[in-house]
Amino acid sequence: MSKTELEKAKAFVLNTGRSLMQGISMEEESKWSKKYFDAVAVVEMNPIDISSLGVRDRVKVYNEHGSIVLRVKPSNNVPPGTIFIPMGPWANMLTDPETDGTGMPRLKGVNVFVEPTDEPLTKLIDLLKALGAKQLEVYMEDAPLKTGDKKVVENVVCPFCGDLCDHLTIEVDGNKVVRNIGGCAISSAKFLNYHRHRILRPYIREQGRLVEVDLDKAIDAAADILAESKYPLIFGLASTDVETNRYAVELAELTHGVVDNTSVFCHGPTALAVQEVGAVRYTFGVAVHLADLVIFWGCNPLEAHPNHVARVVMREGRFVRGRKERKIVVVDARRTPTANLADLFIQIEPGRDYELLTALRMAIRDLDIEAPTVAGVPRDKVVELAEMMRTTKYGVIFFGLGLTMTGAKYKNIVAAIKLVQELNEWTKFGILPMRGHYNVAGSNQVSLWTTGYPYAVDYARGFPRMIIGMTSATDLLSNGDVDAALIIASDPVAHLPRKAVEHLSKIPVIVIDAKWSLTTAFADVIIPGAYVGIECEGSAYRLDEVPIRLKKVVDPPPCILCDSEVLRKLVEKVKAKKGVSS
Repeated sequence: MSKTELEKAKAFVLNTGRSLMQGISMEEESKWSKKYFDAVAVVEMNPIDISSLGVRDRVKVYNEHGSIVLRVKPSNNVPPGTIFIPMGPWANMLTDPETDGTGMPRLKGVNVFVEPTDEPLTKLIDLLKALGAKQLEVYMEDAPLKTGDKKVVENVVCPFCGDLCDHLTIEVDGNKVVRNIGGCAISSAKFLNYHRHRILRPYIREQGRLVEVDLDKAIDAAADILAESKYPLIFGLASTDVETNRYAVELAELTHGVVDNTSVFCHGPTALAVQEVGAVRYTFGVAVHLADLVIFWGCNPLEAHPNHVARVVMREGRFVRGRKERKIVVVDARRTPTANLADLFIQIEPGRDYELLTALRMAIRDLDIEAPTVAGVPRDKVVELAEMMRTTKYGVIFFGLGLTMTGAKYKNIVAAIKLVQELNEWTKFGILPMRGHYNVAGSNQVSLWTTGYPYAVDYARGFPRMIIGMTSATDLLSNGDVDAALIIASDPVAHLPRKAVEHLSKIPVIVIDAKWSLTTAFADVIIPGAYVGIECEGSAYRLDEVPIRLKKVVDPPPCILCDSEVLRKLVEKVKAKKGVSS
């Protein structure tokens, strides 16, 4: 970088996270759409920083991992010296693939440089080309709709986030979903647009182009890739059902590969912490009926889990009369929409959660805190929060990626769990992770039942092993260790660091999904799947680890199978090719 460029550039800390429009746009229009681009290819900056840099309408954001040009959105909710980019492929061009031996990339607290620019905005096609996409054609189709018999399906479970809202009423005309009653904005976008931008036919990549084939040929091609692979990765599984997860584990054992789920870019650190110090958990029912103090730490449910606040916090319980008898505290690095609801908002410096948690543990034991501020928080605010926690009748903490993916990573969760354990010497307290994908908790559970490990399970030696920092999808792809990948109901191109995604361009990739994800641009075999919870029944685990049965609302498109049926066929085909009896 030249001296002139250095003078224009300024160091910032980048935080990423979900936004409401990011969720709506990908469910309503797909990640290939302009609506998604407008929602995700944007950087929020404090007006003070915009003025000091002389920014007009766009900036270049870069570090040693990558460079992007984004539209600037002024926001007083973002502290000076920090920026916010919604979770997606643009932000992940800048994330560090180094997992610090935890298997998790750092998605928050990323060091970047920002400078004003007149360069064109970085388009999705530019990103995919830079990452080494194998083809850029997408053959999106809308599933045919036909009106006819009208019906109302009650108590439908929403297959979007870990809340698994199970109170929806869905009105159907023929196979067209015409109304979603009780669902949030993202839920409505998913149900009302389930038929749009679908993968309706299997494809195989031949001579650089996708060629339409029948399902049997696609499954046979996928089985060839897996049977011939020496060390394949089977990844995703958080946006599909428990039954599919069971087949995925069997497939990993059969191929001596690795089976991993999306915990690697969300709550993998939580699983590590629980293995180390245990857990103090509760269910939604306990939070609704007993909790008079609700703390959201490093999460923003109003945008990531939009029904959560109304369902758990505002709702009147048996012993707590809703919001009027319930205090809300938000701890976060920026003032989110959720923070605007809080009785107490504590703005913490990025990456310093461990310090604040340690100070709270000191304060509840009446130990002196000598420093005037802790992690950017005034000492009196630390003491105030500690007193609220210690004197509540029943307190709960919901925490998100702001705690799992910054600073000390899983040690943050260890400190949070220990804080809750110590609070139970004074009162009653519990802690829960805000799980993102609707069945990521179920992915961990199935993995635990069948292998003894929650994720990143390696079968290279014929028996299950979990070697953190080696066998997670992030590490395996970043280090170039796997020679094939099967991606099921997930989009790692939109979530993993650049170095990890680039390896997908060098190996055979199989994608099983309902819609055209960004990962399809790296696929050699594409097999369509049906939506669990809309077109198929299935089981999933809510974020409080309560199992829920998802309903079927409409029939899937012709010749489209449920993920579990596709996996079952694939397992049988691989067994036949490897000479293994069923």
